[in-house]
Amino acid sequence: MMSIRQRREIKATEVSEDFPAQEENVKLENKLPSGCTTRRLWKILSLTIGGTIALCIGLLTSVYLATLHENDLWFSNIKEVEREISFRTECGLYYSYYKQMLQAPTLVQGFHGLIYDNKTESMKTINLLQRMNIYQEVFLSILYRVLPIQKYLEPVYFYIYTLFGLQAIYVTALYVTSWLLSGTWLSGLLAALWYVTNRIDTTRVEFTIPLRENWALPFFAIQIAAITYFLRPNLQPLSERLTLLAIFISTFLFSLTWQFNQFMMLMQALVLFTLDSLDMLPAVKATWLYGIQITSLLLVCILQFFNSMILGSLLISFNLSVLIARKLQKNLKTGSFLNRLGKLLLHLFMVLCLTLFLNNIIKKILNLKSDEHIFKFLKAKFGLGATRDFDANLYLCEEAFGLLPFNTFGRLSDTLLFYAYIFVLSITVIVALIVAFHNLSDSTNQQSMGKMEKGTVDLKPETAYNLIHTILFGFLALSTMRMKYLWTSHMCVFASFGLCSPEIWELLLKSVHLYKPKRICIMRYSVPILILLYLCYKFWPGMMDELSELREFYDPDTVELMNWINSNTPRKAVFAGSMQLLAGVKLCTGRTLTNHPHYEDSSLRERTRAVYQIYAKRAPEEVHALLRSFGTDYVILEDSICYERRHRRGCRLRDLLDIANGHMMDGPGENDPDLKPADHPRFCEEIKRNLPPYMAHFTRVFQNKTFHVYKLSRNK
Repeated sequence: MMSIRQRREIKATEVSEDFPAQEENVKLENKLPSGCTTRRLWKILSLTIGGTIALCIGLLTSVYLATLHENDLWFSNIKEVEREISFRTECGLYYSYYKQMLQAPTLVQGFHGLIYDNKTESMKTINLLQRMNIYQEVFLSILYRVLPIQKYLEPVYFYIYTLFGLQAIYVTALYVTSWLLSGTWLSGLLAALWYVTNRIDTTRVEFTIPLRENWALPFFAIQIAAITYFLRPNLQPLSERLTLLAIFISTFLFSLTWQFNQFMMLMQALVLFTLDSLDMLPAVKATWLYGIQITSLLLVCILQFFNSMILGSLLISFNLSVLIARKLQKNLKTGSFLNRLGKLLLHLFMVLCLTLFLNNIIKKILNLKSDEHIFKFLKAKFGLGATRDFDANLYLCEEAFGLLPFNTFGRLSDTLLFYAYIFVLSITVIVALIVAFHNLSDSTNQQSMGKMEKGTVDLKPETAYNLIHTILFGFLALSTMRMKYLWTSHMCVFASFGLCSPEIWELLLKSVHLYKPKRICIMRYSVPILILLYLCYKFWPGMMDELSELREFYDPDTVELMNWINSNTPRKAVFAGSMQLLAGVKLCTGRTLTNHPHYEDSSLRERTRAVYQIYAKRAPEEVHALLRSFGTDYVILEDSICYERRHRRGCRLRDLLDIANGHMMDGPGENDPDLKPADHPRFCEEIKRNLPPYMAHFTRVFQNKTFHVYKLSRNK
């Protein structure tokens, strides 16, 4: 705000011709010292207040989420086995490696157990540090063993408090990004409060604590804040170098902690490519960011023992292609509008072709098939061809990978976030289109026009970056619900920035012929303050009610199963079953698994399909042979899967297996003409009848209302 006032004062002085230049200089000399001192003091005061509020709001959010988690499960009172069961599906698998490192006699033996693991996949020795993003569990286990806190803090609390602490960093980073864009910390406060009041749609940390995204997104938010600052013009060399270091560290940590990092950063690279092509971003800075992305991924690749999936990522191929194409087309940003548009389309085509060529070459050299299920899923999802592929349909039928539900916008509208976001987005998109058109037009008067229309058609690089970022991640969230957390958190940042931005209000007031400098100041402060008051009035009572609502974890059937396994089966026994349940078996009992939820390996996906034949229409001897081929000693059948009703017909697990096997589905409804009736009844139903063909291979050793455990015979 002060810089705008200063420019206006200088501008007014420059256009005034009533006073001699000498007298003008004397006046400026007399005024500047006190003015500069006042500005400096105001800046220090603003930074102090804003920074303190940022830290406080981050810590309060962390405490709020941790309290909700405690209240929902009564985590401090339940048994250890119940705490571990509360880490559902893949969350339990990741936490099991933290537990494994703590139980190892020494750190060296713990590392050795992760690098040469033979309990996660039976009859196979795999390198977990190569296959999975679990360095964070390794780091935390080392910290816990080294720090003198064992007497005061249980391992599970050290783990979950770290995750909730990262949420404080996450909210602080969102706050800072909005502050950097708008120039006022009031914007950051509004962004943080929107994040909390829209908690259902901005985070799921309180009930999926060990999930990889909960580790990664705080570092991603730090990276966005650092990039926002880096794209500011006229940075001092030292500030620029320190910001680049912050970008590199946050990018590296983001990449190290989440297996989907390459897809998120590919979207980010597309943002940089778009802005660079439209001349809305300094080319040198874009090159630095491309290089940081590649370097970070390659460093992660080394730490993950040269994980081939990273080397074969589209991100590395795309970034290399952009840099190569730019070298080949040095005069991309010259010529008339149509000439530049043609060059831009050619450049886009060249980058696309180079990316596909490089990616195919790398994948053929590495014989890479780890991510083929993702492309099958995307192909089927966007209607590019129906598929009977079991893995692709498994994703398609999950709600998390479906379209964003329409009721999401209703919840976001209740907090006024969605309305504010659309308002800010509409204005900035119009400005971006005008700026892009001017940049592509090669008018001799363009530079002078740009100076004259500075306040109306100019778009700061950091604003342009966050604009394209929110648009691309918005499309990603709309197409895949699981990715909404990337968009909604940034939506809070972008909406709050726009409401506190002097440029947005100046443009709006000028368009309705109500422009006055004082009105800009009034609007940019009064509107966010009114929204803050509205949010406090409407949602504070509900948040207090949430904090006072006490529940308790209750899953007696799973607890009974885990206790039985611990008491009645050998330590080296191998268990088969659903991916989700086996993750809990690994964590609670330490038994060996046939398969698990980390679905990024092609051989594991084939193994999972084979194990899941226990829910298909297969003969008992066939199922027995498949399970024994993986060394299975016990198989766990779940009624909730065998008689599933959660999904519609065609999306139940048994239906996916029937379709993949070429069998007709159960129940009323149509089947594809080429599907045939199965020769055998459904295994999970028929085995409960204790018929001789099944009893010859399987002996029931445990059952309750939810689970049935069968021991496999050793005979073929």
